[in-house]
Amino acid sequence: MGIAIAAENLSKVYRTYKKGEGLVGALKGLVVRQYDEIHAAKNVSFEIEEGEFVGFLGPNGAGKTTVLKMLGGLLFPTAGSARVLGYIPWERKAQFKRQFSLVLGQKNSLWWDLPARESLELNRAIYEIDDTRFHQVVDELVDLLDVRDKLNVMVRELSLGERMKMELIAALMHGPKVLFLDEPTIGLDVVSQKKVRDFLRFYSEANRISTVLTSHYMQDIEELCRRVIIIDHGQVFFDGELAEIIENFAGYKLLQFTFAKAPSCTFDLGEVIERTATSVKLKIQRDRVTEVCRVILSNCEVHDFSVEEEPIEEIIRQVFHDHAVQGRLDRHEVAEAKH
Repeated sequence: MGIAIAAENLSKVYRTYKKGEGLVGALKGLVVRQYDEIHAAKNVSFEIEEGEFVGFLGPNGAGKTTVLKMLGGLLFPTAGSARVLGYIPWERKAQFKRQFSLVLGQKNSLWWDLPARESLELNRAIYEIDDTRFHQVVDELVDLLDVRDKLNVMVRELSLGERMKMELIAALMHGPKVLFLDEPTIGLDVVSQKKVRDFLRFYSEANRISTVLTSHYMQDIEELCRRVIIIDHGQVFFDGELAEIIENFAGYKLLQFTFAKAPSCTFDLGEVIERTATSVKLKIQRDRVTEVCRVILSNCEVHDFSVEEEPIEEIIRQVFHDHAVQGRLDRHEVAEAKH
């Protein structure tokens, strides 16, 4: 397998004018202007292989969308370099633009006042796709996404889930080899989210598309991505398998016990998450799971039990928290060293 996407020390800095207060501040700004620098991306480096599906995670404002826009050629970097399918993205060569797609969950690429079919026809003309191939691809995609009956509906009248499915069809109809997905399931109901995930998993595997996915829905990441890249304050601080995050950062496990009858034993061995007359769910430190299971199995009439990992949302939230705390400590140490 070859490398489809390569970023090396990719950086993007925005300069914003810092205006002083009141009229005096405005007048001073006419003579000497002060600027703040915002590092939206700072020395971001990674490689993604052909056919790989990678999750790109980070809190709001971490720099995820900025990186995707640079890789898609929408933004010029301040420093660093990148190659996507061998092309420099911001050169925007026609051959490159025919081989990738960028789907922004909060932006519309379809024409609002046209039926979905006509919007797709417009994309066909832009990408210069011949009629036979266009109808073949669109027929396949509308059936996979179950939206054939929505082709003649105005885009503005589609539900959010239906519109996102049409956005995916528009993004995939020219057969891209690289797909950037920025929050593709944002705002969708649970059923629509699952349908979009199932489609992305099947289509990506079948066509070996290199895909980068950002999402705040951790179920998207769990079901689609084996590898994740985590970014915060514009910098990558983790790049590896999702299982490695769980192994290294999950401090607890969840134990679920079901009893034949109401238990007489106490459950002061861990944090009680849920409890009914004949069941209990406990949050236990990972290194105490064996001990707690042994105690409860010995002292209670257990009908069934299970051991689960913490929800991935909680683990990722803890990762962000720990990294933010460490960043504050590092900055404090630097400030003390200066003094």
